[in-house]
Amino acid sequence: MGKNIWINAGETSGDLHGGKLMEAISSIAPATTFCGMGGPEMRSKGLDTVLRVEDLSVMGFTEVLGKLFDIFKMLKQIKNELTRRRPDAVILIDAPEFNFRVAKYAYNLGIPVYYYISPKLWAWRTGRAKFIAKHVTRLFSILPFEVEFYKQFNMDIDYIGNPLVDVINWPSIDHIQPKKNRIGILPGSRKKEIEALMPQFALAASIMAKTNPELEFHCIQAPGISQDQLRALWTCSVPLTIHSPENRYEFMRGCTMLIAASGTVTLESALVGTPTLITYQLSKLTFFLGTKFVKVPYVGLPNLIMGREVFPELLQEDANGDVVAQRALAWLNTPGKLAAIRKDLETLRTKVGAPGAANRAAKLIIEDLSK
Repeated sequence: MGKNIWINAGETSGDLHGGKLMEAISSIAPATTFCGMGGPEMRSKGLDTVLRVEDLSVMGFTEVLGKLFDIFKMLKQIKNELTRRRPDAVILIDAPEFNFRVAKYAYNLGIPVYYYISPKLWAWRTGRAKFIAKHVTRLFSILPFEVEFYKQFNMDIDYIGNPLVDVINWPSIDHIQPKKNRIGILPGSRKKEIEALMPQFALAASIMAKTNPELEFHCIQAPGISQDQLRALWTCSVPLTIHSPENRYEFMRGCTMLIAASGTVTLESALVGTPTLITYQLSKLTFFLGTKFVKVPYVGLPNLIMGREVFPELLQEDANGDVVAQRALAWLNTPGKLAAIRKDLETLRTKVGAPGAANRAAKLIIEDLSK
């Protein structure tokens, strides 16, 4: 008799990792069934979809407030479904603001909870480590520096390597040389962040194109974001080519440089070896609260992993078209600068662990559930 696992992803990057983890669990225990909350990737791996990840994707205090009613409705539905279905385990993927509530429901029902892609508590509200110690059966980390942080709370944490190492098809991209003058634009996967950043990227493009008319601008769509949405926010006359997300790693590798929203994509760009300007804009209130509570020197994952600023971080008022254009042009106009960053990024790949993160997590979960 196969186990039934509830798996909960709260955003599109979590859906990608959830799909890989489901695949890995199914290869070890083929009779396992999955239900829960996911996106297209998890649905394609056989998820009995109770809720769609596309309906949650929000970030920041004030951004969440606008969707509170919907969020509570989703949580109530999850609580009812967990009570009714009584799955053998619950797997949570990142998205702590949402998934901590799910962890509590599962814990109260006596269902073991596995946290895949441990919440970034080292950056945010470290007091919540006690919550995890109580409610989570086992924690899986994908960032090497997290292990020390969690150890101070006497918590068991398994460092399994980074699942992005498996997602990127290295043999298909390593030979690709950057195309001169090709600039990649990655404005994020959430509607709010795209609305904030895309017009600024358009302004940056118009300034950069005046200096160098040979520059070409290309944008990679995030899953669930339409070309029309992106074009409506590209408020300048500089041509923009939009690409679907399927072959994004090959495309990112072929860019001279990238301008990206902060998030998983900046670790992807670092792993494929393309110099990237990290940008982000939050509401003033969210950013103010962030400066009070956040305890890390950087927001970009590549910078946190390397322990120094490999990619510049242009946040809030610095995430405007003028500043972005000046920083990009400084890179493009300094001989050898981009090549030096590319060389530096080779060491990052060695720091994130060997392939097989999802397989390692799957093996540990199935071993636990077989006891």
